Amino acid sequence: MTTQTATPDTATGGALAPFRHRAFTLLWVATVVSNVGTWMSEVGSGWLMTTLDPTPTAVSMVQAAHTLPVFLFALIAGAVADMVDRRWLLIIVNLAMGVVAGLFAIAVAFGAVTSEMLIVVTFLLGAGAAFIAPAWQAIVPGLVDKTQLKSAIALNSMGINISRAIGPALAGVLIVSLGLASPFALNALSFIVIIAALLIWRPVPAEASDGLPRETLVGAIRAGVRYATHSGPLRATLLRAAAFFLFASAYWALLPLIARTVLGGDATLYGLLMAAVGFGAVVGALALPKIRTRLGADRTVAAGTVGTAATLLAFAMVDSQVVAVAASFVAGLSWIAVLTTLNASAQTALPGWVRARGLSIFITLFFGCMAFGSLIWGQVADAAGIQIALMGAALGAVIVVPLVRGAHLGTGDVLDLSASMHWPEPAELKDDAQDRGPVMILISYRVPLANRTAFLDLMRELSQARRRDGAYDWGMMEDTDDAERLVEYFFEANWRDHLRHHHRVTESDMQLQRRIGQLLTAGSQPEVRHLLTAAPEPARITQE
Repeated sequence: MTTQTATPDTATGGALAPFRHRAFTLLWVATVVSNVGTWMSEVGSGWLMTTLDPTPTAVSMVQAAHTLPVFLFALIAGAVADMVDRRWLLIIVNLAMGVVAGLFAIAVAFGAVTSEMLIVVTFLLGAGAAFIAPAWQAIVPGLVDKTQLKSAIALNSMGINISRAIGPALAGVLIVSLGLASPFALNALSFIVIIAALLIWRPVPAEASDGLPRETLVGAIRAGVRYATHSGPLRATLLRAAAFFLFASAYWALLPLIARTVLGGDATLYGLLMAAVGFGAVVGALALPKIRTRLGADRTVAAGTVGTAATLLAFAMVDSQVVAVAASFVAGLSWIAVLTTLNASAQTALPGWVRARGLSIFITLFFGCMAFGSLIWGQVADAAGIQIALMGAALGAVIVVPLVRGAHLGTGDVLDLSASMHWPEPAELKDDAQDRGPVMILISYRVPLANRTAFLDLMRELSQARRRDGAYDWGMMEDTDDAERLVEYFFEANWRDHLRHHHRVTESDMQLQRRIGQLLTAGSQPEVRHLLTAAPEPARITQE
């Protein structure tokens, strides 16, 4: 099977083709409006804390409270998004967030807010965002034609950055002209728009399942973590993400204090800095295809990291508001270059059955690093000063670039992760034996001695695919009475999990197994046996 290569937008009807789909347009517009409200609230929260407790630790706690819930709950949310009706999940979570935001706006208006209350509300809204993110990403493919999916993802990214450009600037103006409660009130109202759009939207009914029972929540989470642990392309993406976000978090955590303390500005300046980030991100999104074509994924992320470090140094060494706005523009351009490239690398490393959970792991790492980094840089700023914290983050970001150069991005692009379904159907077992386990799989191979080294090298590669899709305790044994007979063994939790493994084998796995087959003794085939934990009654259905 040939893999599909990227084609120009014109081949799929243009970059704006997804807007021909009413459902996509409806949800895109509603999401932009909602995100504008979210960004207004985030700017208001950061600025509100500077009036309640202007210490670096307290201000950085707002950023940490916003990001920590996603770190804590995103993996659960990814599994839940694969188990329930995503539309109703989004409606319920947005409704709850709207109520919290509305009550908080009232509290701000009456001057009843404390720093502790601000952190708690920020945490609750962050928890809601954690459950929205994987569910939203999972519904996008159902809104447009398959050929327009990349354009739809690009438009969603553009919408986020448009709202990032509008929300902060608008919040700064509203805080100065109408008071601190105004951005929180408008954020609460913005949830009405997204809820109305979700109620209007009628998704296409889901396709029939493969007949296997739905995984449990714990089982689904375990499968997602297992896949990430044994997927080389996803592991490389997660490593590069951690190396960037841990240091880039200093910018977001300390920006309110930079605007107020270092630059001597007010909420208008803070909103302007955030807007400059948004405009930089929009420009970066437009230029990114050409940048990635010229530099490749690895060097694009390295360049974005260096750009982020330069921004941090500019804030640390220059107290000019004009320079700060220009540096924020560079920060936005660098941020979108890194974030989009990492996200694309994660997407291509994931097959459909685990995409929501795999992306939730990426999101968990992203927000975990942002939350942890925010706390670290807030503490450093408290102890040594804002400038020292910014310079330390900049230095760390540059140092790790060569340290992670061996973790290559986008390696999933060359893999065909569609299900091959080339394994023969396994034995049919009685219903009461389906959950019995563990299951032991034994596969015998006849390998000429001259091919043994090459065979074992390929089997070690195959072992990662086995473990990724459900196997554990994998190993290779040799027959002491027959030097050419090698036996592969691995275990799976139960028979149902083994059936799921059959449905998760990919086209790339099939190609690898064919290469292994070419090393076997001519005319021989692998011999497969399944062993199930013994019980008084046999598991196999008796054939009449």
